[in-house]
Amino acid sequence: MQQQTLTIGGMTCAACSARVEKALKKLAGMESASVNIATEKASIIYDAAVIRLSAIKEAVVKAGYTVIDRAGRDEDKLRKEREIKTLKTKFIVAASFAAPLLYIAMVPMIKVFSLPFPKALAPMNFPLIYALAELALVIPCVIAGNKFYTAGFPNLLHRSPNMDSLIAVGTTAAVAFSLYNIVEITRGNFNAVDSLYFETAGVIIALILLGKTLEAISKGRTSEAIKKLMELAPKTAFILETGADGVQIEKEIPVDDVMPGDIIVVKPGAKIPVDGIVTKGESAVDEAMLSGESMPVDKKPGDKVYAATINANGVLCFRAEKVGSDTALAQIIKLVEDAQGSKAPIAQLADVVSGYFVPVVCGIALAAGAAWFAAASAGLVPLPAGKTPLEFALTIFISVLVIACPCALGLATPTAIMVATGKGAEYGILIKSGAALETAGKITTVIFDKTGTLTEGKPEVTDILTEGGLFKPDALLQIAASAEKGSEHPLGKAIVREAEKRGLSLLPVTDFKAIPGKGIECGLEGDAIDTPLSVPRCPLLIGNRLFMEERGVDIAALDAGSNTLAEEGKTPMYLACGGAEGMKIAGIIAVADVLKKSSRAAIERLHSMGIETAMITGDNAKTARAIARDAGIDRVLAEVLPQDKAAEVKRLQEEDGCCGAAAGRRRFVSFAGDGINDAPALAQADVGIAVGSGTDVAIESAGIVLMHSDLQDVPAAINLSKRTLRTIKQNLFWAFGYNTLGIPIAAGLLYLFGGPLLNPIFAAAAMSMSSVSVLTNALRLKRFKG
Repeated sequence: MQQQTLTIGGMTCAACSARVEKALKKLAGMESASVNIATEKASIIYDAAVIRLSAIKEAVVKAGYTVIDRAGRDEDKLRKEREIKTLKTKFIVAASFAAPLLYIAMVPMIKVFSLPFPKALAPMNFPLIYALAELALVIPCVIAGNKFYTAGFPNLLHRSPNMDSLIAVGTTAAVAFSLYNIVEITRGNFNAVDSLYFETAGVIIALILLGKTLEAISKGRTSEAIKKLMELAPKTAFILETGADGVQIEKEIPVDDVMPGDIIVVKPGAKIPVDGIVTKGESAVDEAMLSGESMPVDKKPGDKVYAATINANGVLCFRAEKVGSDTALAQIIKLVEDAQGSKAPIAQLADVVSGYFVPVVCGIALAAGAAWFAAASAGLVPLPAGKTPLEFALTIFISVLVIACPCALGLATPTAIMVATGKGAEYGILIKSGAALETAGKITTVIFDKTGTLTEGKPEVTDILTEGGLFKPDALLQIAASAEKGSEHPLGKAIVREAEKRGLSLLPVTDFKAIPGKGIECGLEGDAIDTPLSVPRCPLLIGNRLFMEERGVDIAALDAGSNTLAEEGKTPMYLACGGAEGMKIAGIIAVADVLKKSSRAAIERLHSMGIETAMITGDNAKTARAIARDAGIDRVLAEVLPQDKAAEVKRLQEEDGCCGAAAGRRRFVSFAGDGINDAPALAQADVGIAVGSGTDVAIESAGIVLMHSDLQDVPAAINLSKRTLRTIKQNLFWAFGYNTLGIPIAAGLLYLFGGPLLNPIFAAAAMSMSSVSVLTNALRLKRFKG
């Protein structure tokens, strides 16, 4: 399956995005298609063996839209700026002619006081001149709004009307009826001058263009986070090249021209252009952009450096490893872009409604106009002063068309998601999809992995207990470190670091084997260690209590010491050696890993939000309870093997709800972890949260990535989700509510009970402002403080 993102041109409302999405989903070989009106992008997954990308693009064109060739982000930014500039120009033109048009149309009707008015345009004295003046003023308005007609009528003919179609039909009806009355004036029917609706068409176009301009500007503001991230990267890089005389020289080139393997020079105060490995020089690099840590990180040959981080002091030379879209910064930008283009499940209702919205509105407008015309013609209802049944019905027809607003429905969800994911990125919270953003707000339980997530992940040896006189403390440590040398486990690394700190040499091992979640076994040459065991090869076991019990090692002699260590929050690692009489316990090496500074505060904040917390670990129960007690965690899941973490997450999901979840309903569970062995649990959780220091596998499996490894970001992410969901619900409420109330009023509901008749101009103003209000409400999320 191939995944692709297409930029779609020509979409103006939710009905457009629904039409493109429907056209794409019909294609053979199309696995999925999601079109986002806010980002103007279509995210598709298709079978390249069944359908070509060119055929997919052709389907978009047949639907009445265009596919904009993939351009650089700068080109995309310029395209949107040109679009806003064009809309502003069109609005200024339309407003410049609509204002005097409205003036000359309204002033003759005002009888209470007198306003300046040219005598040559007096409608009752010079009706034809007056009518032609209005026609001359409305023509520039129609030209400024030409896109409503060039897009609206073709979509109507294709039986897929959109918002442009509503505006096109409504204003065309007003202009056509007015042109008919100009003909009547030329025939001597001077009373027809009272039936001109040019100002209605002109002002509607101006107001809609104003709404479109404000909407485009607001949509541009929703993606400011992407712009800020893109601005972090430098535009050029200095590479080392060997000249004809064999001398190396520095050459400045565009960063896009950097190739893997190039040697790049970064001077003090400059930004690092791409990811790479230091080959020469030492310096401190400010990596706050990635890690959130304010202290610069020392770099020396062999260390990794990342694009957009800042070289604080000293000159660094490094070999480019990842360039272009492969850099860490580019991956972050792509993650945010993908999230902004995704849909949340809550948007499904709006999508369904938008697909049927415009045809239904057209039907309501026709039905309402016809019904009022018939009723007025039969004398069943009183006509407004000076109106004929046809004018009365036309007013109803136009008002219904222009007040309907599918845009507000279509923008309600994606704009909120765009702002929220962008704001999250500013805080180092990368939300990978709209679905993850929505689900995070429903979380009732958060499970934390212990090592590296709740704790610093840098454990240290605290105690060494020996047993049976087999080894002295340093010898026990030396043997354990030799065995753990090939281990990737944080506790094993702590033992190796302590041995190196004490200057102990590591011994060669044989037959190394790691048993996940339990320990390791290996062998040492008997004459290589100081032990009373007389064997040519000494088998070793290092691991937890469960491992020793499985291998039949008697550890009763160390129970008291082990319990004391565990109650202090330390992890006891047992070491057993084999001899002529079998495996014997030799001692315990205790390792402690301190809690992160942010852990307790994060747990307290989750509790204040009514969210239950749990900790999962392979540690023994006593050690786990001690650490959980220190952190303030509610539940402890101890002695859990890595492969069983996902099962524990599933078991919690199936429990009856608590802490905010209704009884009888499963919990919504989030899992926060950072290791390779956390990937299945991250995938099983309703929302997986990977800390930024975690492995690529863990990050890939998660729905949310915390770049700064700060656990305070866990409640912040959940809070951002809750705020976003609340904003989306508000947007949908107002969008549905606006149309639910506005369309019946425009159809004459109030007039039926003796109230006023809605003027189409006010209907247009209300429609324009509905979209702007939805966008403005979404932009309030920019004030989110975490």
